[in-house]
Amino acid sequence: MASDKKQRIRDNFRLITGWLFLAVGLYLLTAFVSYLFTWTVDQSLLSQGGLSDPQAEAANSTGLIGNYWSNLFIGELFGISAFIIPFFFAALAVFLLRIKKIRIIPLFFITLFVCIILSVSLGYIFSFTSLEYVFGAGVGGTYGYRVNEWLISMLGTVGTGVVLFFVLTAFIVPFVYRWIHKRKTIAEANQETDRVQETVIHKHDPETITETTTETKTPTGDPVRQNEPRETEPTEQPVFEVEKIQEESTAGDMLFYDPKQDLSRYRKPPLSLLEDYRNQLREVSQDELERNNQKIVECLRTFDIQIEKIVATPGPTVTLYKIVLSPGIRISQFTRLEDDIMLSLAARGMRVIAPIPGTNMVGIEVANDKPSLVPMKSVLDSAKFKESRYDLPIVMGKSISNEIVMLDLARLPHLLVAGATGQGKSVALNAILASLLYKMHPAYLKLVLVDPKRVELNLYSKLENHFLAKLPEAENPIIIDTKKVVYTLNSLCIEMDARLELYNKAGVRNIKEYNKKFLERVLNPLKGHRFMPFIVVIIDEFADLIMTAGRDVEGPLTRLAQMGRACGIHLVIATQRPTTNIITGTIKANFPARIAFRVASKIDSRTIIDVSEANQLVGRGDMLISAGSDLLRVQCAFIDTPEVERMVDFIAGQQGYPGAFELPEYSETDRQEVVSPTGGQRDELFEEAARLIIQNGEGSTSLLQRRFHLGYNRAGRIMDQLEEAGIVGPPRGSSPRELLINSQEMLDDFFSK
Repeated sequence: MASDKKQRIRDNFRLITGWLFLAVGLYLLTAFVSYLFTWTVDQSLLSQGGLSDPQAEAANSTGLIGNYWSNLFIGELFGISAFIIPFFFAALAVFLLRIKKIRIIPLFFITLFVCIILSVSLGYIFSFTSLEYVFGAGVGGTYGYRVNEWLISMLGTVGTGVVLFFVLTAFIVPFVYRWIHKRKTIAEANQETDRVQETVIHKHDPETITETTTETKTPTGDPVRQNEPRETEPTEQPVFEVEKIQEESTAGDMLFYDPKQDLSRYRKPPLSLLEDYRNQLREVSQDELERNNQKIVECLRTFDIQIEKIVATPGPTVTLYKIVLSPGIRISQFTRLEDDIMLSLAARGMRVIAPIPGTNMVGIEVANDKPSLVPMKSVLDSAKFKESRYDLPIVMGKSISNEIVMLDLARLPHLLVAGATGQGKSVALNAILASLLYKMHPAYLKLVLVDPKRVELNLYSKLENHFLAKLPEAENPIIIDTKKVVYTLNSLCIEMDARLELYNKAGVRNIKEYNKKFLERVLNPLKGHRFMPFIVVIIDEFADLIMTAGRDVEGPLTRLAQMGRACGIHLVIATQRPTTNIITGTIKANFPARIAFRVASKIDSRTIIDVSEANQLVGRGDMLISAGSDLLRVQCAFIDTPEVERMVDFIAGQQGYPGAFELPEYSETDRQEVVSPTGGQRDELFEEAARLIIQNGEGSTSLLQRRFHLGYNRAGRIMDQLEEAGIVGPPRGSSPRELLINSQEMLDDFFSK
């Protein structure tokens, strides 16, 4: 209801403004026309300050004000080329009244350029006539006269004429070409329509049908013509037509809807914006491979483990040594030697794989002495990425065998990224975003970026009019406030429910089927149907949100994780605290795809990927991807901050939408209706808790825990009840809540009601 009211206010404001601009345009046009005949009479008023003289009277039909503006635009500035200005105001009115879609900013600059170039050109042309001093400074106005005078002094009369001719030609020719091409296209389309209509008429013409049906076949299959004798009189053939039942459509003459038409000139960022980092690309030397091979063989022989073969597979960060054990050697004998092998190799990071999935070999991953960088440019320039048919392709880096590792976020369907501080989580998020921005058109993808740290994702704020989605009237396109995060997640739940309802009406199961029907004009927009872009929610530092908002965040996040896949809503959350109170069982169950960077302990590793191997990683982009039953070791693709800035600036420099993609409106009232923390009953300690926080002057959950010896859940529930009652304000991160009732007298009055 509130959103409808706001929309009506916006529409009314737009309507009033549109009519106002139309009136201004008509007023200026009238003033300019009158000025052509009255300018000599009204010159004295300008020199005498007519606007300030109440007794002054202008000959111009629009009065003193109209004469003033006419003299400013025609006499002082652009001459008669100023007549373009009223039509610009009329175009603004057409845009605001929604009569026709017009790009206002390009139109403004075109209008300004035309006024300037025509003013100079007219000043030059009429300088050779008797009209050189009409309107005071000529047909081109004072501006045109001065610029023309300067050009002639610099280039001469002939040179000035040549320059003006080429400028006018360069400006006019493209418009003429586009107009001719457009007329030609329309003519061809009309011819095609006439041809199709003619075909249809002939197909359904009863006379034609009668003529064709008079030809019959004999029992032997030979045709019998009309001019041949017949044994029996032909019976009258009824007209037979097949009625084609069309599915629901908005316009039969438009067979296909293109969601990219609003940004048809959008260009994806070029790879030249990224660095190749050639000076940081290194290959593993043969000496290093042979040295590690010899150490492995000697170590295994020490413990009477015979091997038949070793195959080394060098990667960017680690090298995989594939070992074929001799018959009779058990894998358990090999795995017990992990620490001994690590000691023998003196490696920074080592991991044992026993066995290697799909083979009869065991593996030892050994960190290279000099790890190599994986530039983002190299993986984006690969044929695997360019030819990918994934809905949401994200390229993560290279495996040990130097193969490009690419995932489809739409199939995952959600991704958890965790690891210790400084191990590559932020780079991984940038790699995910870069993959999507290099592959997707703004019409097909919208991003919801949550950054409690306020520094990691701020670079992408420039993409507000292209890729970002936010709540209506939200100031910052990057969500940094915990309260706004809660509202945004609940707004996404509303969007998800709306999409599911439309799926039910359309008889489809997922976003691909729905959009296919919509693009084919099967679904009617007048009945609420619309094209649905993918929505990717990226949350950096998820632990901070859980600590500050708790279940207010976890509740809607769980709903989105459970049901968002079919709706095209996908989540990517990152945290540097992979503990069980942050990555809960519910989160793990709904995030089957996980990425683990280096962690400090085996416990943290098990929390992320259910095995104790992430603690053995090298770090600096070295990661394990769990997107199924197997773990894949990958070196994350590297993209630096300057590269991100260049990519973002390239996209932001292009024409975008009028604003960010607006999510459904969500307010505090909606929060109380949808996610009520109290269930209509107050805790028995409600009044005591209220008096306690007033006495101490701070509203914090930890205070209630300490004084009443409560658990976090109950203390948080009491604090939510206090917020609902209007005693304390909403959460403010790690700071105490604001006291809306700050005295015992006000509190007594509250409880006495």
